[in-house]
Amino acid sequence: MSVKGITENPLLGKWNTLYSIAPFSEVKPEHFKPAIEHAIGVAREEIDAIVSNNAEPDFINTIEALEKTGELLNRITPVLFNLNSADTTPGLQVAAQEVSPLLTNFANDITLNTELFKKIQAVYNKRVVLGLNAEEYILLDRKYKGFVRGGAALTDEDKAKFRAITVEMSALSLKFEENVLAETNDFELLLTSSDDIAGLPEGVREAATSLARGKGKEGWLFTLHSPSYVPFMQYADRRDLREKMFRAYAVRAFRGNEHDNRAITVRLAGLRAEVARLLGYRDYASYALEDRMASTPEQVNSFLDDLLKASTPAGIHDLKEIEKFASALGLQGKVERWDWAYYSEKLRMKLYNIDDEALRPYMPLEKVKEAVLELATTLYGLTFEENKEIPVYNTEVTAYEVHDGDKGITAILMLDFHPRQGKGGGAWMTGFREQRKENGERVIPVISLVMNFTRPTPTRPSLLSHSEMNTFLHEFGHAMHGMLSDCTYESLAGTNVKRDFVELPSQIMENWAWEKEWLDTWAKHYQTGEKIPDYILIKLKDSLTYNEGYSCMRQLSFGLLDMAWHTLTGTYDGDIVTFERSAMASSELLPSADGACMSVSFAHLFSGGYAAGYYGYKWAEVLDADAFSLFKEKGIFDHETAMSFRRNILEKGGSREPDELFKAFRGRKPSINALIERSGFNKT
Repeated sequence: MSVKGITENPLLGKWNTLYSIAPFSEVKPEHFKPAIEHAIGVAREEIDAIVSNNAEPDFINTIEALEKTGELLNRITPVLFNLNSADTTPGLQVAAQEVSPLLTNFANDITLNTELFKKIQAVYNKRVVLGLNAEEYILLDRKYKGFVRGGAALTDEDKAKFRAITVEMSALSLKFEENVLAETNDFELLLTSSDDIAGLPEGVREAATSLARGKGKEGWLFTLHSPSYVPFMQYADRRDLREKMFRAYAVRAFRGNEHDNRAITVRLAGLRAEVARLLGYRDYASYALEDRMASTPEQVNSFLDDLLKASTPAGIHDLKEIEKFASALGLQGKVERWDWAYYSEKLRMKLYNIDDEALRPYMPLEKVKEAVLELATTLYGLTFEENKEIPVYNTEVTAYEVHDGDKGITAILMLDFHPRQGKGGGAWMTGFREQRKENGERVIPVISLVMNFTRPTPTRPSLLSHSEMNTFLHEFGHAMHGMLSDCTYESLAGTNVKRDFVELPSQIMENWAWEKEWLDTWAKHYQTGEKIPDYILIKLKDSLTYNEGYSCMRQLSFGLLDMAWHTLTGTYDGDIVTFERSAMASSELLPSADGACMSVSFAHLFSGGYAAGYYGYKWAEVLDADAFSLFKEKGIFDHETAMSFRRNILEKGGSREPDELFKAFRGRKPSINALIERSGFNKT
């Protein structure tokens, strides 16, 4: 077949699959570039039709018409970029690099189109008299400001600069992500002596054995992927091996090889500062935050400072307790970064008799999955039916129809649980199709959850740690935001909200992970069927504030680093490690590790869309603690409270301002007090 033949390209034309989901099995990497080139051509014709329309610009022929352009392109591009993150190959990486500049140039062609902007501006200038509803008004406001922020008001000379910068930025972000994945995959620690694995629980050893055998090796194999790295750092008695693992993790993309991200990091930060300057902003943070709940760098820094002041006494207390405990166990010298997780876990076990690994037998993945889905049934009335006829992108992916009572199917949900060579680290929610309405009819979204949970072994199923179960809940909260969306316009639907509001639906779900009332309904030992003993559940809840001061300070350090990079007013030409340590100094409790650099592997900032937005995790914690306090007051399974959260938060997406949505649910503005209380900072 000729790949260039448009009619033979499976990405084009009608997708004759169940629910019109991408025909993954037919798609090859070489199909993407010609398909996207064709889709861009179609979208250009749609834009030209808006510009050439001689009728007076109005909401329907300009704003709504613009919203509907690029439907074919918006159908194809998520397939490529989702595959590139979750199931990549060298061919897909090449395809992503090839089309990235094409897409950026096309986006620039739209926002830098002078005649199109004139029409949008004409509609915006008469917005008060158009009689728009709330969602229409926000769409108009977002479109207009998006064009301004996209360079529409620049001179021709500055438009050319803007275009060149944004094309380079998109390519660099992709390369940054590829480098981090390559570096993560590059390191392996193969241990062959039983002395080397002292302290590691049986489940961790078995997983390491299975990993080694899968690569034709004998012994215990450990990698930098979370299911391997995290338990090793928590339990391995061999301090020298913990240090080796830590240092390997901490120097990813910082080794002076072809995957080194130093130059990319500095270049991206400099380009962002240049873009902001072109658009009339002092720095990139000022530009990015204009469209957030926390609308200025000053407001973000004040927020971070307030939380830092609240958490520092607790953090110092946490450190002293760990130091005293480690010393009593024979540690000579300071607690280093490769010691924290190890001694922290041992002290937690002593104080609460709770071992995260010991909880694994009570949390087999299949049971966790059933429990999380059933929680959605209890709260929101949803039910989930697996359908093996739905196309999926990997044989390990499971697809579900999501039913909403007598309303019928409300979404498709894909679950992808385990690490693979071609899958990025961490966990995330994404969409192959977002919700919108066509002629008043709701188009169902196709949502995917991608995670990296511990694999099953020949003798035991996949058993999740409590923290992995918590991750599942978090990402499922994002999925709920996408699946329950009920907006007219795709660009306002689901998770298309202000960045510092997007984590509320995800983080509020984490609260159930600590509730005995929920855990009692499903958490049973996979062999004996026994429930988690009550005393463990009580201690689990008591442990919620354990080391929370340190944890909060650590999270704040990431936010401070983010703000430091994005309040630069030009290109940084100094030492990247010096810059990083200076930015994080006020929130750091442990000694720095020589040779370590976080910025070069900080994908959230340099390839994940959180630039000048990492503070949003803590911001959302304020929102989620306050919102969940209403569930605590009314009952954690209270249907009325849940439906209010659904109607006022989950269904609305970005069709209203976040402050308005939160107030509609909570009855008032958010308060930091619930987070301070939940974190135990007022008890130190």
